[in-house]
Amino acid sequence: MASPADLFLKIGLDENTAKNTVANNKVTANLTAVIHEAGVADGCDRTVGNLLYTVATKFPANALVHRPTLLKYIISSKIKTPAQLEAAFSFLSTTASDKLNVDDFEAACGIGVEISLEDIKKVVNEIFEESKAVILEQRYRMNVGEIFGQIRKKQPWADPKIVKQTVDAELYSLLGERTAADNEKPTKKKKEKPKPEDKAIVEEAAPVPEEEINPFSIFPSPEQNLKVHTEIYFSDRPVLRASNSRELLNKHLKVTDGKVLTRFPPEPNGYLHIGHAKAMFVNFGLAKERGGCCYLRYDDTNPEAEKKEYIDHIEEIVGWMGWAPFKITYTSDYFQELYDLAVELIRRGHAYVDHQTPDEIKAYREEKKNSPWRDRPIEESLKLFDDMKRGLVEEGKATLRMKQDMQSDNFNMYDLIAYRIKFTPHPHAGDKWCIYPSYDYAHCIVDSLENITHSLCTLEFETRRASYYWLLDALGLYQPYVWEYSRLNVSNTMMSKRKLNMLVTDNWVDGWDDPRLMTLAGLRRRGVTATAINTFVRGIGITRSDCSLIHLNRLEYHIREELNKTSPRTMVVLNPLKVVITNMDASVMDPDAKKWPDAPADDPPPFYKGGACKFYCMQLMVPFSKVVYIEQSDFRMKDSKDYYGLAPGKSVLLRYAFPIKCTEVILGDDEETILEIHAEYDPSKKSKPKGVLHWVSESSPGVDPLKVEVRLFDKLFISENPSELGKDYLGDLNPHSKVVVKDAYASSCLKNAATGDAFQFERLGYFVVDKDSSPEKLVFNRTVTLRDSYGKVGK
Repeated sequence: MASPADLFLKIGLDENTAKNTVANNKVTANLTAVIHEAGVADGCDRTVGNLLYTVATKFPANALVHRPTLLKYIISSKIKTPAQLEAAFSFLSTTASDKLNVDDFEAACGIGVEISLEDIKKVVNEIFEESKAVILEQRYRMNVGEIFGQIRKKQPWADPKIVKQTVDAELYSLLGERTAADNEKPTKKKKEKPKPEDKAIVEEAAPVPEEEINPFSIFPSPEQNLKVHTEIYFSDRPVLRASNSRELLNKHLKVTDGKVLTRFPPEPNGYLHIGHAKAMFVNFGLAKERGGCCYLRYDDTNPEAEKKEYIDHIEEIVGWMGWAPFKITYTSDYFQELYDLAVELIRRGHAYVDHQTPDEIKAYREEKKNSPWRDRPIEESLKLFDDMKRGLVEEGKATLRMKQDMQSDNFNMYDLIAYRIKFTPHPHAGDKWCIYPSYDYAHCIVDSLENITHSLCTLEFETRRASYYWLLDALGLYQPYVWEYSRLNVSNTMMSKRKLNMLVTDNWVDGWDDPRLMTLAGLRRRGVTATAINTFVRGIGITRSDCSLIHLNRLEYHIREELNKTSPRTMVVLNPLKVVITNMDASVMDPDAKKWPDAPADDPPPFYKGGACKFYCMQLMVPFSKVVYIEQSDFRMKDSKDYYGLAPGKSVLLRYAFPIKCTEVILGDDEETILEIHAEYDPSKKSKPKGVLHWVSESSPGVDPLKVEVRLFDKLFISENPSELGKDYLGDLNPHSKVVVKDAYASSCLKNAATGDAFQFERLGYFVVDKDSSPEKLVFNRTVTLRDSYGKVGK
């Protein structure tokens, strides 16, 4: 069987692409499968091969059932251009059914559409005529890609090769041969810095939008809750404009004194993740900004999924994030009120006891069919609901359903379940109840009972707004203002609590606080500060636009910004290589090294003024002796021009200390293993080598440096959006997401570091002391590397 590299070369990939593909396990597996699925393991032409490569890297994961069909179109050359392939991806990604409408598919992809040379020439001539003045001015220096883009809009199925040939010919006809001036790169004009007075004029002319300064300005005041909250469309009666009456609103305002009241309502079925950080910022932040209050309310309607561990964690992590709840409440605190209102709902003819199984309910809802028990007498439902409460009905034999609108266009109006039977003790309410309310029933009622002014949630709950207001209107209760915002999704991670729970339960990670997870406990253990998380969340804003995936480097930018201000510098060597400085005596010196290189000598960093950190001192106090250790990767036996490390006969500068020159290399018995380096130092510092290396010295003659364990964390998932992989997401776990270095050497100034202390290890990144540390050995987690790709392109 041919190797993957040989297989990729056979389909026409160039050597570099084939080599890079083999280095990526995921793409290798996908491309190998596509090649065999297409039946071209013996080879194909390069055009087809490039299209197959695109299928392997970009095919929508939710349409894998249609991939064989697409490959047949590619092999038969019915799909032969990248534009057709992109159109195919777009069509297939929205085709939920296993059955493919061939006619619609072929029409969407331009299959069978032949674009003649005359058609292409006509479009090219039109575009050249429109842009003639610009082309004559810029000549061959113009961006030809813009012309190609205009042609693609008018003739998306035109052969790219013929288009290029036609454009090249038209350019030559209009401009003639290239001149020397055409080949010169245009000089870039330096942007002049605006003068202070000009800058003031610009700022006055273009004020910053208020939302960017205050993200909470979009929300109305409590007094405005008379406005229409939403319109509920029914299939059999007029539109319901759900809003408060003046009487209800006045009663509400009298209780709240006109203050803003919000709630952060997590379900205690797992640890909170970074998405909850945004929910906290929105709810606690709005209340704080308006001088109001925010409840921490546990949405504990499912006794089987909730644990005391999760409840304790949530309260603790909310405090760590910097938020102080006005009150801590539980939905279970209101079980009696919720039950009484359910009885009232039945009396008003808006609920009934149903005996359908979950599968039957699902099937009936899909067909928009009423339950056989929907029109049962009110008194009968009241009696059965009381039997359910007293434990006289078996679990699974009955539910209480709201009588909403089975013919609505909104699936969340199809008679949602209000109560179900569960003979399970509740972690907070005990064994008093054997019927429990659903989220859809309890959430809006408790919002009303707690006089919440702004019920804020993420966009996936938008379709539930109708049922939220329907229920409050049916019971005649006060209606909070509901507003949905886009949820926070960060790349290369998983936000689903169910999947997070499986990662933890099945030991794919080391618990809910594993530093690779985007749980807030994991981020804290990794050394990320609450300030950095809140700054990141505030920068994203509170919009309704679904910004989909936020790249991880944006979060890392804010982490670095914070840690650079608060983390003292020190030096650690991960893979030590011994260097003996032969012309130095056995004494130990303290070179002039600063923990805060950029800080003025008489002004410590603001974070550490007043002795807030026991590690603060302007001097790093690292010892320097005749035996030091450098990174193994900072030494080579063969030097080169682009290498700035140490090599035989070459000099480097030891940071904060002296230049050294390698004079001898001590090898092991195998004549390959490097045991130690001998070098001479230049005490006068006359030599000025380009390379600068970090190092760690013996703390005293003959005593090894402080030995520590260092854990290097990386992205947990290889793909940017592992949620798109469905059940295959475990195959996308990054095998190198955690690398443990057991025997690193650290500067002796770290010996008294305590759990949670953060440092910048020079050249390596930001690190924090982990809770696994012991008196015998410190353990450090890498929070983030020093490299910043996001900050280069803007915040």
